[in-house]
Amino acid sequence: MEESISLIEILKIIQKRLFLILSLVFVCSVISAIISYYVLPPIYEAETQILVNQKNSGQEYGWSQLETDLQLIDTYNVIIRSPVILTKVIEKLNLDTTPESLARQINVSNADNSKVVNIRVEDESPLKSVEIANTVAEVFKEEIPSLMNVDNISILSVAKLSENPSPVKPNKLINVAIAAIIGLMLGVGLAFLLAFLDTTIKTEQDIEEILALPIMGIVKSISEKDLEIPLPSRTGSVKTSMKN
Repeated sequence: MEESISLIEILKIIQKRLFLILSLVFVCSVISAIISYYVLPPIYEAETQILVNQKNSGQEYGWSQLETDLQLIDTYNVIIRSPVILTKVIEKLNLDTTPESLARQINVSNADNSKVVNIRVEDESPLKSVEIANTVAEVFKEEIPSLMNVDNISILSVAKLSENPSPVKPNKLINVAIAAIIGLMLGVGLAFLLAFLDTTIKTEQDIEEILALPIMGIVKSISEKDLEIPLPSRTGSVKTSMKN
């Protein structure tokens, strides 16, 4: 059998297995919706911003000093998520967690060429995410002077709890859409797999492709109606029949 397949054959395979494809799309979408809406807990995010400068030595603040501050931002980001800071955050808030687990909830970043550090905290509780974000900033402000030569730390914005907080995770609609696409891919792939594994001969074209021989004739299927034999009636006209 030839390896190539035409567009018409592709459409025929999809049309033949359309119910299977749609079923997989539906099943994957339903499973994703159940998991997203009823299994995965909602995750809320709070953010605070801090500005960190080095201690002024009395010299004029120039480009070299600015470049040094920017290079140290990565160091500050690591310190914020370190056990030195997070252990005291846990103690202050009396959290039932470890510094390692808490570090996975915290994302520290800054824009290019900016000394403003963004601290984002994710938690299942919107109130707790706000408290952790603000406490991390406060503890960092208290501890960084003793850790590095920094004495000018400003908290630009504190995290606040909104009246109607909305979770950032999971994105239910996107999850369902992704699951539907995965179901569609699985359905189409399974349809083609079944088509290629099916080696039965169904049409005259299959015989020509497999045996490479021309079709000389076709034997038509015989139904019971074709087996009816007309019999002459007493009046000479054909009325009754008999089956073989």
